[in-house]
Amino acid sequence: MRHVLLAGFAAAVSCLLLPSAAHAVVKDATPTGFTVENEQVVPVDADTAWRALVNDVGRWWPRDHTWWGAASHLSIEARAGGCFCERNGAQQAQHMTVAFVDPGRTLRMLGGLGPLQGMGLDGALEFRLAPVEGGTKITLWYRAGGYTPDDIGKFAPVVDQVQGQQLGGLVGLLRSRAEKE
Repeated sequence: MRHVLLAGFAAAVSCLLLPSAAHAVVKDATPTGFTVENEQVVPVDADTAWRALVNDVGRWWPRDHTWWGAASHLSIEARAGGCFCERNGAQQAQHMTVAFVDPGRTLRMLGGLGPLQGMGLDGALEFRLAPVEGGTKITLWYRAGGYTPDDIGKFAPVVDQVQGQQLGGLVGLLRSRAEKE
């Protein structure tokens, strides 16, 4: 069953088109884990990017990467111990737990995303915001690992693509808002 789920996950991801190009890197990949990093620059200040990141997750997170097909059911409680959760009535999922909050700079969440969670794997995901000329550089960094009989490193390119889509959604929202101003 696990292999069917992972094959379906990989097939779904291979069909994704990113809304805008990101600088994406598989930093490392081994049988026990991997690190991926995606970054883009947006034409808004870090505080504006932060507010969209934590308050508007339902507007930028891809709905096909939710359990019940509606990104509007997502929320991020930007506080230590807070929940990156999806709630659809009695159906609920804790995607990650917020571990570190430095508003306008860093949001770190812990947990395995998507199929990684069901495999018993864990991870640390960070959104890093840094002022640059013309706006803010947003870096989405994710390191996942743990025990599984599978070679986790093989999932790195797929997870990298999904992370690129997620960051692309946030970037698209911020760019569209900047164009309206």
